[in-house]
Amino acid sequence: MPVTRSATRSVSSTPVGGSNVTTTAALSSAVKSSKRKAVEESTTTAKKTPRAKKAKSSDKSAATPLTSDTFIPPPPPPLQNEPGKETLVPAVLTFSFEEAKAHLIRADHRFEDIFIKLKCKPFESLEQVHPFRALVESILGQQISWLAARSIIHRFTRMYDPSLPEKPADYSASKSPTSFFPTPYQVANTDIVTLKSAGLSTRKAEYVKDLAARFADGRLSTENLLAADDENLAEMLIEVRGIGRWTVDMFAIFSLRRPNILPVGDLGVQRGMLRWFLSRHSSKHAFTLSPHKLSGGEPKDDKTKGASTSAMGPPPTTPAPRTTSGSRLTGDVEPDNDVLPTSSESQSQTPASNKLIPALPEPFTPSIDKTLEADAMNTEPLPEGLSVANLKSRLEGKKIKGAFLTPKEMEDLTASWAPYRSIGVYYMWALSEEKN
Repeated sequence: MPVTRSATRSVSSTPVGGSNVTTTAALSSAVKSSKRKAVEESTTTAKKTPRAKKAKSSDKSAATPLTSDTFIPPPPPPLQNEPGKETLVPAVLTFSFEEAKAHLIRADHRFEDIFIKLKCKPFESLEQVHPFRALVESILGQQISWLAARSIIHRFTRMYDPSLPEKPADYSASKSPTSFFPTPYQVANTDIVTLKSAGLSTRKAEYVKDLAARFADGRLSTENLLAADDENLAEMLIEVRGIGRWTVDMFAIFSLRRPNILPVGDLGVQRGMLRWFLSRHSSKHAFTLSPHKLSGGEPKDDKTKGASTSAMGPPPTTPAPRTTSGSRLTGDVEPDNDVLPTSSESQSQTPASNKLIPALPEPFTPSIDKTLEADAMNTEPLPEGLSVANLKSRLEGKKIKGAFLTPKEMEDLTASWAPYRSIGVYYMWALSEEKN
C-alpha cells in the first residue's frame, strides 16, 4: 500500500522507530556540547588562577633588596607638624615671680637692690617660644662666631622659604617666634648634602636631622618638654646628637623659664658667683679681670648689636652684653671646624652660643660694688672647703680642673636660693665682668 504525504508527516511526528533515535542523538549532542563548554570555561578559570599566584610569587622573589641608595617615600607628616600647627611654649610662668624675688631677698638682702637695678628679662619679658627652632638655632650656633652663626641660620631657613630677604639682618631684625621656620618633618626629610649647602658642617647637619626626626615622630614635642621635670627634660634632650647639658640648661632657663636651674658648666656664672660671695665675706676685695680673661668687644657693625637670632627665646630689647669665654658652650659637641667665620668676623667676636641667647643681662657698672659690699663680712659661713683666700685665688685664675667652682661648691653656695636658682643665676652673668 502506497504511503501518502499525510501518513509520512504522521509517522515523522510519532516517537517510534528511527525518528526517536535521531532526536535522542541530537539532544545528546547538545548536552555534550554544553558540558564541553562548561569544562573549557572551568579549565580556563583554573588555569588563570595558578598563573596569577605564580606571577605574584615570582614578583615577591624578584624584589630588589633595599640599599642605602633606595628611595623610600616618606610617610605623611603628622598633623601637629604641618606648617602653622607647631605648638609654642606659652608666654606664662609656672610660678610666682614675686614670690621668687621675695625668697631670694630673704636669702640675701642684696638681691633687693639688684632687682631694682636690673630687670630679669627671661622671667619678666614674656613671649611665646618656638622650642624646635630654639634648639635648632642653638645647634647651628655652636663653636662659631655670632655673625657666622646668624648667616648660616638665615641661609638654612631661607632654603625652605626663598621669599625671605637675602640679607640676614633684614629678616632677623623683625623676626618673632611665630615667623616662618621649617617644620621638623621638612628638616628630617632634607638630605645631608642639601643641608650642607646652607653652610652646615656634616656633623651639624646630622645633629639637626636627628633633632627634627625626634620632633617629627613625636619622641619630642612641646607638650612632653613642658610636662617633663628638670632631670627628665635633660635626659630627653641629651639623647639628641649635638645637645649637651649646657644647651639643656640654657633652653630650660630662656625657653621654658624653669625656676630652679643651675648651669654648673657655665664659667660666666661661676665667675659671677665668685664675685657675689667673695664680696659678701670680704669688703676689701676689689673686683678686677685682667685683659686676657676677656673676650673681645661687640661686633664692629653697630647695626647688628640688637639683632639677636633668638636661639633660646625672644630677642632682647637692648644690645647683648660682651660675654666672656666663661659663657661659652662647654662640652656639648666636638670642635667643629667645617664652618668657620671669615677673618673679619672672627676678630674680637664672642662665641655664637652666647650671642644667640637672648636677654642675657648687660654687665653691671662699677657702681654695683656698693650693692655687693652692703652685706660685707656676713656671719654666715662659707661652705666647707671654701674660704675668702681660695675664692680670691680662684677669681684671679687659679681654676680647679678648668673651672672656677666645682658643681658641688655651686650647689652649696646657692642652697638658700632654691627653688629659684634660675633668677639668681641670671644676675651672676651681669656680675661676671664690669661694663667699660
